Amino acid sequence: MITRAQAWRTRTFSALRHPNYRRYWFSQLLSLTGSWMQATAQQYLVLELSGGSSSALGWVTAAQFMPSLLLSLFAGAVIDRVPRRRVLLLTQTTLLMTATALAVTTHLGVVTLPLVMIIAFLSGCANAFDMPARQSMVVDFVPRGDVPNAVALNSLSFNVSRTVGQALFGVIAALGVTLLAGGNAADISRLALPFYLNVTSFFVVLYVIATLPFPARDAGPRGSMAEDVREGLRYVRGTPAVRNVMLLVGALSLTTINFNVIIPYYARVVFDAREATFGALSAAFGIGAMAGALWQASRPNPLRNLRIGAVILTLSAVALALTPGPALAFPVLAACGFGMLTLLVSANSSVQLTIPDALRGRVMSLYSFVLVGMGPPGALIASSLISSAGPLGPRLGLITLAALGAVAIAALWSRLPRTPALVPAPVNEAPAATPATPGAASGASSASSAD
Repeated sequence: MITRAQAWRTRTFSALRHPNYRRYWFSQLLSLTGSWMQATAQQYLVLELSGGSSSALGWVTAAQFMPSLLLSLFAGAVIDRVPRRRVLLLTQTTLLMTATALAVTTHLGVVTLPLVMIIAFLSGCANAFDMPARQSMVVDFVPRGDVPNAVALNSLSFNVSRTVGQALFGVIAALGVTLLAGGNAADISRLALPFYLNVTSFFVVLYVIATLPFPARDAGPRGSMAEDVREGLRYVRGTPAVRNVMLLVGALSLTTINFNVIIPYYARVVFDAREATFGALSAAFGIGAMAGALWQASRPNPLRNLRIGAVILTLSAVALALTPGPALAFPVLAACGFGMLTLLVSANSSVQLTIPDALRGRVMSLYSFVLVGMGPPGALIASSLISSAGPLGPRLGLITLAALGAVAIAALWSRLPRTPALVPAPVNEAPAATPATPGAASGASSASSAD
């Protein structure tokens, strides 16, 4: 039993044996915990400012992810040209500034819904470059054989931080009543404390980006920016293993994967819950996602679970629509998180192992486009369908979203790959565990994402 447990641990966390990746991974765990506290507080802040409007929540979500829809293709071409360290230092500094603005205006009680939307849009502009840069840097820290495990561990870090950050939100908000709101539980300034804590976490990740040695990379392409974008599009269109995975992720992002709208609306409006229950429901989803990431990290071929994750995600979304109250919603949301991460880790691993390094930034920006860029229309679709004021209502609306996702799964089922089409590693690939000379070349780095 002990031997089997040790073998599982070694297999599941194999990418952490590489020092540079391990340093990056732990810095992200801390930084993302602060980011998830902020994201949860922002959702609750929007509902407070709008009187519980799903439409307002949908529009703020759309503002936050619209830049990914507009800028992702351009961002990929930039990332393949510009040193990634430079890109990530700029994006993380921008995110630090937006977090500070949200913290100060909420603390002073001058925050408004339009201001939150503007801050969300500016954060989204930074994330449009930040996410593909981070997703394309995995191969800089681990050899290709450990890429699937590193992708799964990135998702694990993301969802451990989601679970901890969202669970802490209720505690931190309650503490904010005493520290910032003078004991007034109705004062909006209580929600500023999670924003302040997130601001402090950015300094850790900025330090890691600035000091972590990165391996040298080939020089970026020298053609026109428009031609670079077209080359990435041609590659995805002509590679069925990548194209069909992206089609599935995009279709589900438009429909079922809209839990940043579904969970807060169900918690506050359908279940009539307050901060602590809202945070606990979000944490239950994160626990399930964490379990899905761990399961994927222990699999030798995580792509085999692509279809399984899609099915679990769809069925658990239907189950959530039929759940009468928050007590039963905890395990159902855990199943939603497990299915979503099983699907997304499989999809990300497949794409990462298939694409050549010269196109990595552009192709991963397309992946971000279908995953995050579909967030704005997806959030508006979800908020309209589940609205209590709409023709379907929250429960039938969520079932409709799941049904639309099921149609996409059925249409692509036979076209999805079962094993990744591995691209041969470059003959001069250096072992990822060997630290590169500091400052030798700009590379990748850090910070937040959602697969």
